[in-house]
Amino acid sequence: MRVFVTGLRGIPDIMGGVESHCEELYPRALSQSPRLDVTILARRPYVNRAPFDHDGLHVVPLPSTRNARLEAIVGTFFSVLHARRQRADLIHIHAVGPALLTPLARILGLRVVVTHHGEDYARAKWGRFARIMLRLGEKAALRFAQAIIVVAPSLRETLARENPAARDRLVYIPNGTSRLPEQGSAADEVLATAGFAPGDYFLTVGRLVPEKAVDQLIEAVRRVPGAKLLVVGGSDHESAFADRVRAMADADVVFAGVQTRATLRDLYQRCRLFVLPSLHEGLPIAALEAGSVGAPMLLSDIPANTDIGLPAHHYFRTGSIDDLVTKLAAPAETYAIDPAALRLRFDWNGIAAQTLAVYDRVASGKAPRE
Repeated sequence: MRVFVTGLRGIPDIMGGVESHCEELYPRALSQSPRLDVTILARRPYVNRAPFDHDGLHVVPLPSTRNARLEAIVGTFFSVLHARRQRADLIHIHAVGPALLTPLARILGLRVVVTHHGEDYARAKWGRFARIMLRLGEKAALRFAQAIIVVAPSLRETLARENPAARDRLVYIPNGTSRLPEQGSAADEVLATAGFAPGDYFLTVGRLVPEKAVDQLIEAVRRVPGAKLLVVGGSDHESAFADRVRAMADADVVFAGVQTRATLRDLYQRCRLFVLPSLHEGLPIAALEAGSVGAPMLLSDIPANTDIGLPAHHYFRTGSIDDLVTKLAAPAETYAIDPAALRLRFDWNGIAAQTLAVYDRVASGKAPRE
């Protein structure tokens, strides 16, 4: 079965939840199905090189733009055309923005699976027109895709309730706990540059965009005596928000930029507490990564975070800086988790098997099964 994958910037080691999802999922799917052939259709501004293979996957960079509002739709347009020319058995579109091209893929005779990674139209960075387009992308997926994979159970319930005609094509398959490399880490250098000691800092990981609420976390940390915060992540595009939060840096709040997965592993393991204050998520891979290596965790109580299933005291009221301050002041051991249980529940091998089952049923012309 020849599967072409679009909707992501590319792999390997490109910042983003969808990118991490694909980098984890598809090599495992290949290992479970020898007849599977997977091509990742990358965006050339992010992967500017000739086609290559990575972990058994074919990676083909295609034309796109680096314009925040246009890159997904332009990249996906060329991806759909490429998949049709290559006679794909199936095209897998990731995220609701790229899913706007689902009708085109169907008109060209392709079978289509869409993964809904979250309500992107709820992200604060988008203006009115972009939100309308993202909503239309979601509607296009629900109307035309043969299967819609949804990464969070709360989101699947919402979509099924609001779109009963699509209920039988909605399948819940979560993100997983990632395999973070154990070698090649620069964590010692990162902490030395920041002036932080192991076990002495709060850690947050993600893009510098409004919905990640890094500004609220910084304000809360400054109200906890002696607290230090390491912010890992960057921004794909220049923005006033990213400039504003970077300007909040001082000796106790340090921005470490984008780091390798090996370095992230060590930073998770050495932090006092991993904090995710997001106002919006799909099913947060950063939280799953942190938990998988045993980092204590405190998360905002948005549905995508509570879908992880931690005890109630691991959550604070979304947007409440006062509640966040109170929770941050508690001993770190308050937020200890069981990493083995998390890895078992969100296992990428099981997720790959579920995804392959969806492919088989769509390729055979049958509806997917929950």
